[in-house]
Amino acid sequence: MHQRKGKKILIYFFLLLLFGSINNIGLSNLKFKEIDNINVVGLNDYENAILLQKIKDLNLKNLFLINKKEIINLINHNTLIEKYNIYKKYPSSLDINIKKTKFLARINNNGEIYLIGSNGKLSKNDFLNNKLPFIFGKPDINEFLNFKKIIDQSKFSFNEIANLYFFPSKRWDLELRSNTIIKLPQNFTKDTLDLVLDFLHNNNFKDNKIVDARIKNQIILND
Repeated sequence: MHQRKGKKILIYFFLLLLFGSINNIGLSNLKFKEIDNINVVGLNDYENAILLQKIKDLNLKNLFLINKKEIINLINHNTLIEKYNIYKKYPSSLDINIKKTKFLARINNNGEIYLIGSNGKLSKNDFLNNKLPFIFGKPDINEFLNFKKIIDQSKFSFNEIANLYFFPSKRWDLELRSNTIIKLPQNFTKDTLDLVLDFLHNNNFKDNKIVDARIKNQIILND
């Protein structure tokens, strides 16, 4: 253990001499190999190319003096990105691995249609995602994400939903692809959804077009 610590101290001391004191040369004046290869993967080819060009426009010099905050700020402003990792590959390569966000729903925002991503960001509807459920109303994005989280915890499949209706009272209605309307209480739980689904799977109630679950532990059916 003491030998390892001794070796580390010697290495740190050598680097200090190399970069800090030899001939009084500052680190910024040392000549390192410039970055000559940047790889961006995880988006489609077009999206990767756009992000790559923006990173190149930062005029990154070398891996030792790179300003990682600039890259992080650039990536965080990209609404398509869910997660990412940045890897330095010495002496002169930079790898950026990206996980693309999953689009969950469509929403009207100031007269334009946007897609809500699982990253909580809005993207312009430049994609062919007309099968995604449309949200009527103006929920906060986090309200929608919390809402979907509860659905995912239940027996319900989010893919069965055609439209979502959000009311100022913070309540949701669901319109299924079967044209059935489900009225949910303000503070619904997964148990509420599971109860509704049990009714929908019962042949005696399958023709009902409105399922009102706003009263706790009660289901009111209407044709």
